[in-house]
Amino acid sequence: MTQLHTLSVREIADGLQNKQFSSVELTEHFLKRIDTLDKDINSFITVTPELALKEARLADELRAKGDTRPLLGVPMAHKDNLCTQGVLTTCGSKMLSNFVAPYNATLVENIANAGFISLGKLNMDEFAMGSDNESSYFGAVHNPYDLSRVSGGSSGGSAAAVASGLVPVATGSDTGGSIRQPASFCGITGIKPTYGRVSRFGMIAYASSFDQAGVFGRTAQDCAYLLQAMSGYDPKDSTSVNKDVPNWLGELDKIDGDKPLTGLRVGVPKEYFGEGLNNEVKAVIEKSLQTYVELGATLVDINLTDPKITLATYYLLAPAEASSNLSRFDGVRYGYRCENPKDLQDLYTRSRSEGFGAEVQRRILMGTYALSAGYFDAYYVKAQKVRRLVLNDFLKAFESCDLIATPTAPTTAYPIGASLTPAEIYLGDVYTIGVNLAGLPSLSHPVGFVGGLPVGLQLIGKHWAENTLLNATHAYQGATAFHKELSPIAKS
Repeated sequence: MTQLHTLSVREIADGLQNKQFSSVELTEHFLKRIDTLDKDINSFITVTPELALKEARLADELRAKGDTRPLLGVPMAHKDNLCTQGVLTTCGSKMLSNFVAPYNATLVENIANAGFISLGKLNMDEFAMGSDNESSYFGAVHNPYDLSRVSGGSSGGSAAAVASGLVPVATGSDTGGSIRQPASFCGITGIKPTYGRVSRFGMIAYASSFDQAGVFGRTAQDCAYLLQAMSGYDPKDSTSVNKDVPNWLGELDKIDGDKPLTGLRVGVPKEYFGEGLNNEVKAVIEKSLQTYVELGATLVDINLTDPKITLATYYLLAPAEASSNLSRFDGVRYGYRCENPKDLQDLYTRSRSEGFGAEVQRRILMGTYALSAGYFDAYYVKAQKVRRLVLNDFLKAFESCDLIATPTAPTTAYPIGASLTPAEIYLGDVYTIGVNLAGLPSLSHPVGFVGGLPVGLQLIGKHWAENTLLNATHAYQGATAFHKELSPIAKS
C-alpha cells in the first residue's frame, strides 16, 4: 500500500476492480503525499481533500452496487486554467486569485463522468504564458529530478505532480509546447492532440487558435486512458470537430512482436538538429531514433520550415490573440479589482497593471502592437500567411513519412532564477511551436538523461493520427525502461 503511486493507471484500475484497495485508500495515499511532499515542489495551487474523499466514498459505493466503469475512483488533477465548478480557478494569476468557477469545463465534466476523482488544481505559468513555470503568481514549480531547476511550462505543475508521484495522470494545455516541453524536463509522457479533438469550452483562453488541452502520464498507455475520457465533439465549442474518437487503448493492446513498428516511416528534419541544440541532448535523441529502427521503423530525411521562422511567427500571432482575449479582465466584472479607483480610466489601468504579471503584460503589449493601425498588415497578416506555409511544409513532409521525430527541447531543465532574457526563454519552445501553428497532434516521451536530467523525444503525427503517436511510443516503452525511472521525489 505504500507504493500505490508507482502503479500505472491500468494497474490502479485493476486493483480497484479486484478490491486490492479502495478508492478511499487510494485517494488518501495521494493526498498524504501531496501534503508531505508538495511543499518542496509547489505543483498544486489548490488541493481539495474533502471533495476528493467525498467522491472516493461515492465511487466505492457505486462499485459495490455494480458500477463497471473501469476508471471509477482513479485520482487525477487539473491544470488551473480549466474551470471547475465551486473550486478556485486562478490561471496562475493574481488577476483570478479569487475566482471560483461557476461551471465545469466540458473536458472536466467528461473526465468526471468517466469516474476519475480530482485532487485539486495544478500550478502553471500565468495565463499559460511561459516556458518554465516561473511566471506563476503562486511561485515557481520545482523539478522533481533537481529542486533547483525549472519544471518547464506552462503546464509545469501538471508535469511535476505526475513525475513526483502526487497524481497518476493530469490534464494540461498546450499553446506552443506547454505540455511537451515540461514532459521532457520532468521525464514523463505528454500528448497534445489534434486541434479540435478536445473541447476548449471552459478552458481560459490564451491564444484561441493555438490552445489545445492534453494529458500527462508516465507512459503512453497512462495518457491514453485520460485522453480517451476527455476527447469528443462539443457543440458548445465552435472549434470542436465532430469526429469519432478511436479506441486508442484497444489499439495499444494489439502491439506485439520483436519488430512491432515494421513499415512505420519516421521523418527526421535536419532543420531541428542544427545550431542551438545541446550536443549531449542531440546524442541522446539520435540514440533513441536507432531504437525505433531496431523496432522495425525506417528513418526518412525530410525538410520542414526553419524552426526559428515558426518561433517568430508564433510570437506575433499568439500575443495578438492574447491581447484580444485578455481584454475582458478589466476590474469590472470579476477577478482582481484595484482599491479605491479615482475614475474608470484609473480602474482599468491599475487593475490590469496590478493584476497581470510582467510576462503577461509583455505579451499583451507585443500583441497590441502587432494589431495596431499601420502595423497590422506588416506583421499580423504576414504572419498568418507564413502560418499557412508552415502547415504546407508539414503536409508535404507527411507524403513521405507517417510521423516526424525531433528533440522536444534544445536543452534539459535549467536553473530556477537563471538570468535568461525573454528571447532566450522563448527559444526553449523552438521545436514545439510549429505543431501548434499547424494544429497537429504531438507527443513527448522520455528517452534518456544528460547529467541526471531527463531528455524527451518529440513525435509529430498527421491530423487525427493520435493513434500513430501512442502506438509508436507504447512500442518504444515496451522495449526500453526510461519511463520506469522514478524521480527522487517519486521514490520517497
